[in-house]
Amino acid sequence: MLTEAVRVPLPTPWGVFDVRAFESPVHDHVYLAMVRGDVESKQGVLARLHSECLTGDALGSLRCDCGIQLRLALRRIAAEDCGVLIYATGQEGRGVGLVNKLRAYFEQDTGADTLDANLRLGLPVDGRTYDDAAAVLSALKMQSVRLLTNNPKKVESIRKAGIDVIAAEPLQTAPHARNLGYLRTKERRMDHLSPIGAALPEWSKSSPVVDTSALLGEVRATADRPYVVVKYAQTLDGRIATSTGDARWISGEAERGISHALRAACDAVMVGVGTVITDDPLLTVRLVPGASPQRVVLDSTLRLPLTAQILGNEAATTVITTAQASDERRAALLAHGVKIHVVSADTGGVCLAAALAELRAAGTQSLLVEGGGRVITAMLRAGLVDRVVVGIAPTIIGAGTDAVGELGITAVADGIRLVNRSVHVFDDDIVLAWDVAPTAAESV
Repeated sequence: MLTEAVRVPLPTPWGVFDVRAFESPVHDHVYLAMVRGDVESKQGVLARLHSECLTGDALGSLRCDCGIQLRLALRRIAAEDCGVLIYATGQEGRGVGLVNKLRAYFEQDTGADTLDANLRLGLPVDGRTYDDAAAVLSALKMQSVRLLTNNPKKVESIRKAGIDVIAAEPLQTAPHARNLGYLRTKERRMDHLSPIGAALPEWSKSSPVVDTSALLGEVRATADRPYVVVKYAQTLDGRIATSTGDARWISGEAERGISHALRAACDAVMVGVGTVITDDPLLTVRLVPGASPQRVVLDSTLRLPLTAQILGNEAATTVITTAQASDERRAALLAHGVKIHVVSADTGGVCLAAALAELRAAGTQSLLVEGGGRVITAMLRAGLVDRVVVGIAPTIIGAGTDAVGELGITAVADGIRLVNRSVHVFDDDIVLAWDVAPTAAESV
């Protein structure tokens, strides 16, 4: 029998919730009911049963989608101003506990999927029960609920416990390259509703969630650098900005959503300091439910303004600079919580190969390069790009900033060859993606 232990208002970024803590004497677990609005005797109350996940909820792990689902559910409930999120402690790792979950991660790193990893360790695939959670819902005296979940077994269990579930609403998130396999396993082998939304080309902007793996390609980091994807939007005549530097907005809303989903899929997104000074971008994930990547700025002399949006707390920021930068500027950025890497310089500023080596040594597996034209050109010229994704807008502006500048190529036959084409249409925009073909020397 559950016992209500305490009730207290809890202010959160999504508003104030009425928090009621229920204790289970049998399992020694706490069920935290975060209630928004008056739910008693209401029909179709939005409800989420969220299993504790320290790594995802608190530490921001990219191996799962738990933290993003938690925040998305709270946002959905706050938007309706009526609902409840039940946070179930003691259900870490689908009920196997924190240490066993970490052991299962080790098995996954040796090739097992999330289901087989548990079986290798002699653990249940899913050891959770939902009787206590259902008892909390009963204590809240709702007539019926709409359950925010991708898991049909959770719906079935709650119904068997006597709760009227009138609908199950999927809680989908934009996949990351690190959790894509995990999410697909839950769909294919554990019967979850698609946790990653629609794959291209079935996706449309009417849904905020999209699987961009067809654009991202196969992530293949090497020992000395991350897997690098160059992404930019251009006009039909190949410009990424007008002659005055205006680039807002070249692409349409749907294409911009795709760009945010690509950010959510990668460990880091990189631009040059010129882009920061000109455009003052956030470089966060806002148009899809997903994790914002680490933001990386190439800045050989630390011209980065201390008022730049990219220094905000929405995501981590790293600046890669050279010995030309002053100690005073480094200290100022460090005081803003910015990670500073000092690498060697070349004629163009920061040595790109050294910058990528630093990122790889820090654990970055996938890097999205968004500009500007100087950085894109330098990356292509240095042979440091694995994939190119280009959005083409139905606009002609004439003179302006080229997407790609001088590469030192004098014969068409010596041009950078792109293979494995992927083409998608989003409203009036066209998005194309290719792998960069290896050079003759690399193929040997």
